[in-house]
Amino acid sequence: MFAELLCSAVALVLYVNTLGADFCYDDSRAIKTNQDLLSETPWTNIFYDDFWGTLLTHSGSHKSYRPLCTLSFRLNHVVGGLEPWGYHLVNVAFHGAVTGLFTLLARLLLGGGLWSLLAGLLFASHPIHTEAVAGVVGRADEGAALFFLLSLLCYIRHCKLRGHAGPWQLVAWLVGSLGCAACSMLWKELGVTVLAVSALYDICVFHKLKLRQVITLFYKRNNVHLLLSVFLLAVWGAVLLACRFYWMGNKPPNFSNSDNPAADSNSLLTRTLTFFYLPAINFWLFLCPDTLSFDWSMDALPLIRSLADWRNFYTAAFYLGLLLLAWFSLWTQQTAKGKETNGKAHHYTNGRNGNSNGHSYQYHEHEQINNSHTNTHINSAQNGTKKHYESRTPLPTSENVVVFSLGLLAIPFLPATNLFFYVGFVIAERVLYIPSMGFCLLVAVGMRSLYVRLRRRSSRTMLVYCSAVIVLLFGVKTVLRNRDWANEEMLYKSGIYVNPAKAWGNLGNVLKSQGKMEEAEQAYRNALYYRSNMADMLYNLGLLLQESNKFSEALHYYKLAIGSRPTLASAYLNTGIILMNQGRLDESKRTFLTCADIPDENLKDPHAHKSSVTSCLYNLGKQLHEQGHQEVMIPNEKYIPHFPENPKRCIYV
Repeated sequence: MFAELLCSAVALVLYVNTLGADFCYDDSRAIKTNQDLLSETPWTNIFYDDFWGTLLTHSGSHKSYRPLCTLSFRLNHVVGGLEPWGYHLVNVAFHGAVTGLFTLLARLLLGGGLWSLLAGLLFASHPIHTEAVAGVVGRADEGAALFFLLSLLCYIRHCKLRGHAGPWQLVAWLVGSLGCAACSMLWKELGVTVLAVSALYDICVFHKLKLRQVITLFYKRNNVHLLLSVFLLAVWGAVLLACRFYWMGNKPPNFSNSDNPAADSNSLLTRTLTFFYLPAINFWLFLCPDTLSFDWSMDALPLIRSLADWRNFYTAAFYLGLLLLAWFSLWTQQTAKGKETNGKAHHYTNGRNGNSNGHSYQYHEHEQINNSHTNTHINSAQNGTKKHYESRTPLPTSENVVVFSLGLLAIPFLPATNLFFYVGFVIAERVLYIPSMGFCLLVAVGMRSLYVRLRRRSSRTMLVYCSAVIVLLFGVKTVLRNRDWANEEMLYKSGIYVNPAKAWGNLGNVLKSQGKMEEAEQAYRNALYYRSNMADMLYNLGLLLQESNKFSEALHYYKLAIGSRPTLASAYLNTGIILMNQGRLDESKRTFLTCADIPDENLKDPHAHKSSVTSCLYNLGKQLHEQGHQEVMIPNEKYIPHFPENPKRCIYV
């Protein structure tokens, strides 16, 4: 337990400086403006709305169904209202708990020595986790990871008890694994992938089956437990996915082309080359997390449009490396088997020769664990021996751990690859929270294998120091990156290099809220310089100019915003207000009527849209009243009950 506690403590210490941070970026919509967190809203609404508080079956819903995460936000709101420190405190605690559970998993795979500690410290300190921990909305990934690990650990326990426990105990651990998998999916969608990872563990780690042996599973009676367990995992996964798809209205979400430009491309070659490149660039973020950003949408990652693009070299190198790693594992297995035939057995303990800590394992590639060896320890335990048989169970070979680590790295990442369905992002650092476990295991097992092959004591000592330096550098980068998440101004400034259009635009909103109008105007213009058709930025610039009494220029930008996004009701509202104040009553009337007729289908924020339409109707009614038209005119009755307290207000986007 020492390694688990140490790694958890390191994780907590590294993120202490986030406790004083404010809400940033997506936190505002998920928490500050989310009606599902309010006490007057029925708590059952959480199970019918998406992560942002929009009805899940609505055409404009993001379809992010994460009720357990939203419920945790509501509990935070009950205890501390909108004080950010309480939300950040829970996030940091979650990261500490996930780190402890991951270190426990590493100990089961690598033994209780130096290398499981290295895996845990890498996970605790990796800078790629800053968005998931420092950003409050990243709790969805943390919660999914927590129950992901609980589900996997329950399944590992289920596997180890086969043949050594009663059926009810086996069923209890299996049901616990399936239940935690469902909870993981209710924290975030990718949590359901733990079922596939559990099946991979059963096949490749517990049973040590090679790829060609998987086909023969159906012809061997002694694999009935494996087949039954994998079948139950597959059925449960299908049930969860079917229920999830039904609950969101049997319709996939709609995303704008700026969220995922590659998915919107008409060129098959462009989509293929870009989508194959994305896993390579994500893996590079694991290896060298130097350049991080709060948002990778729009043109942050330019599309690969031809085979001549030099980035295709990185794509080819990445997949070639994966193939070589798989081939090397197969070659090593064959070599080890040949050595066994010659009577050579190699025993290693966490990278050290001998049996210094009692956790020895063999680099033998037996298809199954030596049952007679295991049964001997079981009998000795039953006869009063204090050492439990599991403490003497051989650890998985390096090849088994490599295969499992690759699966833990790739399988949870599959939903984000755009291979099965398009997603609303190009790169999202918080999505890498769970896959990073596979990466940390790969690094640890690689270091252990290198340690074994080094002959000189000085070389081994240098390797240990290098590992410590990596952890130290990751920790320093994490602490520094946490400062960027202290407030929105620092966060958006840090993202200008990666995504200048989005960063400048959001920075303009922050500067405007601070009363720095000239700096805010320049920030908006900088954003439009990089991407001239951003409707939100055109609208925000028009709003700033309107508040500065530059009405003609404001109208110009409102019209550009409407041209870029004809459903932007707030632009119609403020256009109509300016026209009405200028005495251009016919134009303002047409503008208000056009706004009132815009449906709220497929809109990202239907609540803001309804508020703008309601304000349009109010101002239209006021204008008609002042003109002496006393007749009632209700072009869109469904918005009438939702009058705001100040209907004439401007709507910010």
